[in-house]
Amino acid sequence: MSETPITDQEFALFQRLIYKIAGINMADSKRTLLVGRLQRRLRHYGLDTYTQYYRLLASGEPAEELQTMVDLLTTNETYFFREPKHFEFLRDEVLAKRRSPATFRVWSAASSTGEEAYTLAMVLAETIPSTPWEIVGSDISTQVLERARRGHYPLERNEGIPPALLRKYCLKGVRAQAGTFLISPELRSRVSFRQVNLTLPVDRDVGMFEVIFLRNVMIYFDLETKRKVVQNLLPHLAPGGHFIIGHSETLNGIGEGLSAVRPTIYRKSE
Repeated sequence: MSETPITDQEFALFQRLIYKIAGINMADSKRTLLVGRLQRRLRHYGLDTYTQYYRLLASGEPAEELQTMVDLLTTNETYFFREPKHFEFLRDEVLAKRRSPATFRVWSAASSTGEEAYTLAMVLAETIPSTPWEIVGSDISTQVLERARRGHYPLERNEGIPPALLRKYCLKGVRAQAGTFLISPELRSRVSFRQVNLTLPVDRDVGMFEVIFLRNVMIYFDLETKRKVVQNLLPHLAPGGHFIIGHSETLNGIGEGLSAVRPTIYRKSE
């Protein structure tokens, strides 16, 4: 079945909508991606144009369709031990020098399908085995959060996990589950996931964290949205805590209250 073409005006409607909901600047170059991901929704409802689909979203019926659209347009690629120097810093600089017996909390604020959160869990389990710790992962997409909670991945996704950690914390699927692996219950029990829209004030019950990872998501935001997101997260970072962003990102001009420790790693004043 051929694709339904999208007009410039229709694409602009969805650019404005995803910016309004999630703060994401969808570049013109993402037009093919949008068509590829929303085409199935037009077919699902028997619609002929993207204008008709936009009107359906605006009507609020069915209510869950707007979330479906957000899920389809905000899913980003991630993988285990991505940008490994950040995990080395956490292990060698933050955890190695920590003396407090209190629960150590880390927030994976753009966790997508959970690989970053479970990578953090492996690092903490190995480095501070006798200290209580917990990890919170969040994302705007309910679809990826459900996958993250399952902690169940295709076997090819284990690339990047050190062999010793793979053996210790990942269960290889057999029979019907062949070709997959499952994060061990030991780790999954200490990682929780919740829906958070980073462009809105964060609920107080999220709590405080010693480290916040906000990696490879701000590249989709304009300057004002970046500033808003950082200011929404900072109240949940403990004094002296670390704020870590992706290697292609910067907090120049928007990191009030943070000082650079090294490129992409910042510390909150005490």
